Amino acid sequence: MLELRPSCEACTKPLPANSSEAMICTYECTFCEDCALHVLRNVCPNCGGNFERRPIRPRAMLAKHPARHEPFHAEIDQTEHSVLVERYGATLPADR
Repeated sequence: MLELRPSCEACTKPLPANSSEAMICTYECTFCEDCALHVLRNVCPNCGGNFERRPIRPRAMLAKHPARHEPFHAEIDQTEHSVLVERYGATLPADR
């Protein structure tokens, strides 16, 4: 089950459980749409994968399985991320 992390790991923008701006990779690294698509150029700085919109959990299910409340902020190493962008940036996500 998705953790539904509460904020962007790069800029710390709040991303509540019902946010349509939350983007995740397959490891649930969570970023706002602006950071995921423009700053990180659709390449996760942790795994090199792409980002997709995080699904919104229905309210009834949030009552049973609440979103995570503790924020997580990741320091993104721009040099390491540049290597990932160079390696994967021009490759379609399905071919990475």
